[in-house]
Amino acid sequence: MRIAQIAPPWIRIPPKHYGGTENVIYHLVEEQVAQGHDVTLFAPGDAKTSAELVSFFPKSLIESGVPWTMHLKAYYHLHKAVEYIKEQSFDILHTHLSSSSDMYIFPLTATLATPHITTLHSVFPFDRDGRSGRTGDADKYYMEWAPYLPMVTISESARKHVPFPLNFVGVVHHGIPMQDYQPAKRRKGDYFVWLGRFMPEKGAHLAIEAAKRAHVPLVLAGTIDRHVKESMEYFEGVIKPLIRTEQITYIGPVNMRQKINLLSRTRGLLNPIEWEEPFGMVMIEAMALGCPVISFARGAAPEIVVDRETGYLVNTVDEMVDAVPQIDKIDRDTVRKHIERNFSAPVMAEKYVQIYRQISTMHLIGTVQDPSITRKVNGRDAGLETLHPI
Repeated sequence: MRIAQIAPPWIRIPPKHYGGTENVIYHLVEEQVAQGHDVTLFAPGDAKTSAELVSFFPKSLIESGVPWTMHLKAYYHLHKAVEYIKEQSFDILHTHLSSSSDMYIFPLTATLATPHITTLHSVFPFDRDGRSGRTGDADKYYMEWAPYLPMVTISESARKHVPFPLNFVGVVHHGIPMQDYQPAKRRKGDYFVWLGRFMPEKGAHLAIEAAKRAHVPLVLAGTIDRHVKESMEYFEGVIKPLIRTEQITYIGPVNMRQKINLLSRTRGLLNPIEWEEPFGMVMIEAMALGCPVISFARGAAPEIVVDRETGYLVNTVDEMVDAVPQIDKIDRDTVRKHIERNFSAPVMAEKYVQIYRQISTMHLIGTVQDPSITRKVNGRDAGLETLHPI
């Protein structure tokens, strides 16, 4: 198939450190190319890809110092990509909804003749300001175009928690290239790991509490988002005072090589999330390296972790403390095989191609409606409940 992938322009593909959505897009594009598809990636010029790369400016926005609240270049990127696609003959366009500016995808693609899908990587509301924590009501206005965007979620949990009647066409779990995740041969350590972005809902403070109560060393690795006030305040005010002991170590953000070494040698990953996380890339990355996971049973965690087989699903810090000494009962080869069967890049790519073909077929037989034609019901514009696209 001839596939167009439009990446959000904020974080480099692949990311240097943290970037869950960008890692997924990178792995998906690389696997689609490997499977013989003709893929064009629309991303800033610092992207590294095996696909054909089309760029409209040289560097990703965060790398250029652009804060998340400044959307003009992000809109320019999306608009130019859609205009380019209109002049070409792609079989499918795949877009990605991850941060606020990605909502421009709704009006930009609603009338697009090229078959298209959007993956929902994050959670509503998208009308939010990370610096102040303020949220608005703009999301609901974009639902005007929602019936015309076939939407894929990254977990059943993510789909269940969407507050709007989106046009869902499938669920595809993230996948990673197993060949890139080869467990290090070095001797296993006695420590546990927390890995992620420092935000309260990611639960680093609870991982610290659990480790201290279980009397085990904990290594924290992750990023502080300098453009998000809540992230900075959380790290400085909550986390920093808790890591002034030998038992708790913060090593900063880690690159791929460092991550593989860290997760290969740890006894387990602690993941005490305090929100309905739509997926959780760190869990499948850890398990790909044979590292079992102890996670709160929230969000997509029950879809990823097989309780007592690839880790433990718990509901409280008390239960996490109790699970810590049980972690060595988990067979690390079984953990890795679980990811290979269910969360590898080939599995992810094949599931997306199935959906691409489904959407393309629906376009060919004319089951996708033209949103430029307004239907009337009892003299009024039809609402979402009366429109029946795909």
